[in-house]
Amino acid sequence: MLEVDLAYGSGSVAAAVPDSTTVLTPRYVPTLTNEAGAIKEALAHPRGTRPLADIVRGRGSVAVVTPDITRPLPTARILEALLPYLEEAGAGPERVTLINGTGSHRGNSPDELAAMYGRDVVRRYPIVNHDAARSESLTLVGKTQSGVDAWLNHDFVQADVKIVLGLIEPHFFAGFSGGAKGIYPGLTGLASILAFHNAQQIDHPRSTWGVIEGNPHQIECQSVWNLVHPDFLLNCTVNRDRGLTGIFAGSLEEAFPAGCAYCKDVAMTPVAPPEFDVVLTSNSGYPLDQNLYQTVKGLSAAAQIVRPGGTIVCAAECREGFPDHGEFHDLMLNADSPQALLEHIAQPGFQRADQWEAQTLAKILTRAEVWLYSTLPARAVSEAMLTPIASLAEGVATVLDQYHGQARIAVLPEGPMTIPYLSSRVG
Repeated sequence: MLEVDLAYGSGSVAAAVPDSTTVLTPRYVPTLTNEAGAIKEALAHPRGTRPLADIVRGRGSVAVVTPDITRPLPTARILEALLPYLEEAGAGPERVTLINGTGSHRGNSPDELAAMYGRDVVRRYPIVNHDAARSESLTLVGKTQSGVDAWLNHDFVQADVKIVLGLIEPHFFAGFSGGAKGIYPGLTGLASILAFHNAQQIDHPRSTWGVIEGNPHQIECQSVWNLVHPDFLLNCTVNRDRGLTGIFAGSLEEAFPAGCAYCKDVAMTPVAPPEFDVVLTSNSGYPLDQNLYQTVKGLSAAAQIVRPGGTIVCAAECREGFPDHGEFHDLMLNADSPQALLEHIAQPGFQRADQWEAQTLAKILTRAEVWLYSTLPARAVSEAMLTPIASLAEGVATVLDQYHGQARIAVLPEGPMTIPYLSSRVG
């Protein structure tokens, strides 16, 4: 038997699988030797635009948008290079505001912000927790490509210089994170977010892992970007150690596609058919597996290669529950079946916060059983139409027994950091 370790919370959890198991991980790229130096080099020699110092110098206020705690970006280390660079260009703490791009997620606590940004940065710089539900903090900037009113964070809109930080990683319906997603939905009002994540867009065939061209989410995001014309994009890729592996800085049109192409080369993994009977996955550990809502990403990655009627076994800590905020919890617990939930969401005019995550999970559940090892109460897991398991090792052993040793098995130890696909589906 082969022992595999799956990322779980702040550590890992192990299970024994047959030696014939297929283990799928991203191609490992070591951390950049000099992260700060690489960042400063990218700021001084960006793709498709002037050096950031030239953009900032002589202008007024600067807004720097960062992802929230649900993204494993080493923001503090990036700011250690970025903020001194801005200060040398004349933009010190009195001119710079950091905006935590939460999208529809909860705001981050003072301790979380200190961990994300560094205590010295929190002490010296003003920080804004974006609040999508606080209408007085939003400004209408126009309409998206599909005609949705685009309400954005007022502090960002009013800034003279707009800088957007982001992490490029595989994303289950936007293709990749980062890019224009840093502001839409990162800095968007809740009504705009709901319209952006409608059932038809989630069901679109181009709304999937690794696809940028023709992806309706990317089209919408970029249309909002063009309404406010951010000055500079700073996107990064990371490895499993949360070390920076690539810096992609400059214009959205040049820096973002370059980062996506790099990430796709590292993370997209072809496998030979047929599909697998059993797929073990994680959600890449904390902070990605902080709740069941986020864990849908790891389940979606596994669903790409599991056979219809197969089983997905997932290890995700879910230390923050479903979570408690938003409507994902209610949507899952009040559904009679996955198919009934999909039909409910597809009704004309239906609009609920977090419906996109519930829709994605329901689609997965119509394809395969999902067994979950987590800290969630077993009853809550069952009510959400998943099968709770008290131990990953015992759960894996049980599901393997059901196949009498004949199962075709795959493991995604890093969950959604890997984009698996059947080679027969490409080309």
